[in-house]
Formats: sequence, C-alpha cells, structure tokens
Amino acid sequence: MRPADHLAGCMLAGVLLCMPPAAPALDSDRNQPIHLESDKASIDEQQGVNIFTGNVHLQQGTLNLRGHRMVVYITDGSISRAEIDGSPATFVQRPEGEDSDMHASARRMEYYASDERIILLGEARVWDTQGYDFRSERIDYHLTKNTVDAGGGGDNGGRVHITLPPRQTSGENDKEAETETAP
Repeated sequence: MRPADHLAGCMLAGVLLCMPPAAPALDSDRNQPIHLESDKASIDEQQGVNIFTGNVHLQQGTLNLRGHRMVVYITDGSISRAEIDGSPATFVQRPEGEDSDMHASARRMEYYASDERIILLGEARVWDTQGYDFRSERIDYHLTKNTVDAGGGGDNGGRVHITLPPRQTSGENDKEAETETAP
C-alpha cells in the first residue's frame, strides 16, 4: 500500500476510535475530507504501525480529535487497533439529529476493530451541553451491541458517576408552545 493509503486508514481509525456511547455521528461527517495535523508522523508499511506525535489534531466534518500521540495498527491492509494518548485526549462531535456536540475525554482512548469496541481509560468522561455527564476510570463501549461497561481502578475506587438532566414534562412543552404563539 502507498503511504497515502495508510494515512487515510490512520485517519479513519481516529474517527472510529472516539465515537462516544449512543451518539452516532452525522452521516455527512463520513463524506467530509479528513484533515490530520501533528508535529511528527512515522509510517511503517512493513510493520503496519503508523505513529503521529505532538499536538495531534484530526478533523472530519464536526469531528475533532486531539491528543499528544496517536498510533494506528494495520493488519492485512485493515485497521486492527488504534490508540490515542493525551492529557487528556479529547473528542468532540455533533451526533445525528442533535443540536449540540457530544464530548469525550480520557488519558487514553483505544479502538479495537475486530471487537468493534472503544475503551476510554483514565479519568474517562462522556458529556454533552444538555447536562448528560458520565464519568469513570474506565468506559468500555461495544459499538455493535450498543452496550457500555464502566468502572474499575482509579483513586475513587472505580466508582461510576452519572448525571442525567431533568426530563421536561409534557406540560412544560405545552407552556413553551403557548408562550411562543401568544400575540
């Protein structure tokens, strides 16, 4: 494969690496060009290891991924695993059908292609601007099963912390609608 093909594969890994739980990306993001910047890039076709270091920033549509180091492993021409490290590594993306962005951060993010799984490690957090906030030392999201396992390790004994915003009752929505239509 050409280095450009590997580079495109590395960027795709970054996209897949950081998708947060229950927040599919905008369909239009997949059709946008991928921009990747780093201070240094090392692409080894023989070993199938691609390393980007120093202020790594990947952008594709609404997706923004940042970290200090991104490593992408290629096996038989396909991405097998991707890792991003940071202080923290961060992810921001607009979920399909939403008006606000979903955010994720962790000291380390790992994507495993064969298991279709993303793991956030070390001060892991997933949140949005509507008040949803999920924290743990480890968040393990299975993409195809749409399941999340969290907890384990860390200074807080591995506890999981979840904040859910209050739900609007139908009466609150009716009052807002009346206010908007009143002369």
